[in-house]
Amino acid sequence: MATILNIDTSTTVCSAALSSDGMIIHHCEDFNGMNHATLLSGFVKQCLDVAADHGMKLDAVAVSMGPGSYTGLRIGLSEAKGLAYALDIPLIGIDTLMLMAVHMMFNVDVEPDALFAPMIDARRMEVYTAVYDMMLESLTAPTPLILQPDSYDRYTQDRKVYFGGNGSEKARDIIQNPNFVWVEDVNPLAVDMPALAEKAYMNRQFLDLAYSVPSYLKEYQATKPRKLF
Repeated sequence: MATILNIDTSTTVCSAALSSDGMIIHHCEDFNGMNHATLLSGFVKQCLDVAADHGMKLDAVAVSMGPGSYTGLRIGLSEAKGLAYALDIPLIGIDTLMLMAVHMMFNVDVEPDALFAPMIDARRMEVYTAVYDMMLESLTAPTPLILQPDSYDRYTQDRKVYFGGNGSEKARDIIQNPNFVWVEDVNPLAVDMPALAEKAYMNRQFLDLAYSVPSYLKEYQATKPRKLF
C-alpha cells in the first residue's frame, strides 16, 4: 500500500486528494468552471500539509491523463510532474474515462454484468468515450465518437449500459434503448482515483517524467474521426 497524491483537472472540475492505503485522507474540489490554474497549487499544498501533519511521506503522484480539456490536462500534468520530480517519487497516469467508470461502479446500484460508457463532451455532436465491463476491461478503447442513433447498438442485447459524464447530456436525445441507464452528475474526481492509482503503484506502472503527455485523442483543431462502433 502507498500514500499517493491524486490530481484531476481533465474537465471543468478541479480536484486533488490525498490517499493512504486506498483511503481518502483529505480532498479538495471546485465545480465552478475552469479555475485550475488558480486553484490547483493551493489544493496540492493543502494535501501536502495534511500529509506532513500526519507524518506521511508521499510514495507517488497520480494524475488524470485524459481525454478531456486540453488546457486542464496540461495544467494537471505539469503540476504532477513538477511535484514528482521535486520529491523524487514516481508519476502514475490514470485514464480519465476509466476513472469515470469507477465512479459509476461504486456510486450506483448496478447489475452484475453491467457495462459502463463514460462520455466527455468534445463539442458539437462529438464525445470522448469508451466502454468498460465490471472488471474495467476495455471493450472499446477510448476514442472520439460522433454520436449516431446506432452508436452503441452492439451492446444492447441483454446487458444494461450505464452512461455518465457531461457528454451524456446530448447523447440521451440521440441514442435510446431500454437497456440504457443515464447516471447524473458523473465527473472525473481525484477521490475516485485511489483504487486505480494503488493498482498501478503495486504493478510499477509509472510514467516517464520527461516524455509523458496527456491523452488528447485528437488534434486541437477538430477533425471528423472514423466511426469505430
